[in-house]
Amino acid sequence: MFLQKGMKTVSKLTISSAVLAMVLAACGDNENANSSGASNGGGGGEKKVKLRMIESLTSDTRTAELQKMIDAFEKANSNVDVELISPPFDQADNKIRTMLSAKEDIDIVEARDVNISEFVNNGYLEPLNDYAKNWSEYATVTKTALDVGSLGDKLYFISNGLYQRQLFYRADWLQEAGIAVPKTYEELVDASIKLTDKSKNRYGFSFRGGSGSNSVPESMVLTYNGANVNTDDSMFLKDGKSIYASPEAKQALDLYLKLFKEGSPADSVGWGFSEQVQAFTSGVTAFLLQDPDVINSLKDGMEEGTWATAPMPTGPSGIALISAGGAGWGITSFSAKKEAAWKLIEFLSDNEQNVEWSKSYGTIPIHSTATEDPFFNEGPYKTLLDMTADSNTFVNFKPPFIYPAYSKFGTLSMETGQRMLLGQATVEETLAAWAQFWVDAKAELDASK
Repeated sequence: MFLQKGMKTVSKLTISSAVLAMVLAACGDNENANSSGASNGGGGGEKKVKLRMIESLTSDTRTAELQKMIDAFEKANSNVDVELISPPFDQADNKIRTMLSAKEDIDIVEARDVNISEFVNNGYLEPLNDYAKNWSEYATVTKTALDVGSLGDKLYFISNGLYQRQLFYRADWLQEAGIAVPKTYEELVDASIKLTDKSKNRYGFSFRGGSGSNSVPESMVLTYNGANVNTDDSMFLKDGKSIYASPEAKQALDLYLKLFKEGSPADSVGWGFSEQVQAFTSGVTAFLLQDPDVINSLKDGMEEGTWATAPMPTGPSGIALISAGGAGWGITSFSAKKEAAWKLIEFLSDNEQNVEWSKSYGTIPIHSTATEDPFFNEGPYKTLLDMTADSNTFVNFKPPFIYPAYSKFGTLSMETGQRMLLGQATVEETLAAWAQFWVDAKAELDASK
């Protein structure tokens, strides 16, 4: 999300369970921590346990699916009651921060790749290593899923699904206009401009200038810097400079600005996730860069055959930098019911539950055994496998989740980016602000060590 989703190292594998493992790349106080929530229901005489959990990436469909899974857990564990708190999507992260900082009665929290460092730095999350090592299905959880929920050698949340971006496009529009599916960012911008017809309320690109807007310019700047990027510290080049302080960054951001001005709706300067997806499904835009959680919305809202997926666009050097990310369930450090909380997480995270969750919500499962299900290696998900199989072209990088300041970058980049899009700041001024943010963030991180 990344959702508001965040993004989350993936190595070359063959198309097997290991391949999907990479793509899945791009989540009662007296109970025993190694027992399975599905198989150990509470007895009649056991003390009733009340768990409170809060989710972050809320939507009506997602919350309903999560509640269905919780109901099944409660049926199998009659001594546990679970209260699910589902704030509105655009308020959820702030509400979670407020509740955690006040140490309110919350046992399970949906943490995300974009805020794991912040939460750990503030002491909000309990390490899960000792719980997970006794979990019978731990061995099939993919390395990518574990990396997303970890800092250093400590696991802080179990991913409930993984995200990895790909290109969604209107196959019917391209065929009608005789335009090939874009393979590069330059081709994407050119096609977006050609398909834009304001008199018909048709535009090329589903732009996102509001919350979460940093994902596309960040992806373009990374891809334009290509092999010069330090993939283990991706906001910096191999020479130590910020990715935003390079000539390639200006080339990428100039193209990004052109995409907005000539190939996107003017009001998309304020669009967030919902608006950009709605524009694509309603027939306003031709291209959308998003994670697989939009697939079900596209299936529900568009005619079969009118849309399709393609790999992420490449840059001038012929490569694209990609990553996987996700959110998942963690236990608060101040919970008095950690054993019961783990039992619920274990239940929600088992292969059966996670596969159903991924199918209904549109994420990539966290277990390598999901390759046995053709649902995930056919259709719109196949693009993700194709990218993983071609690691020479689609190079994986580690997003900067180790930086406590990372959660603040989204706000900074949105505000400064909007000023640039509206002509109130230059590309050079915008890049300078982004570069300085990461220089300061690195100094802060180094000082804390």
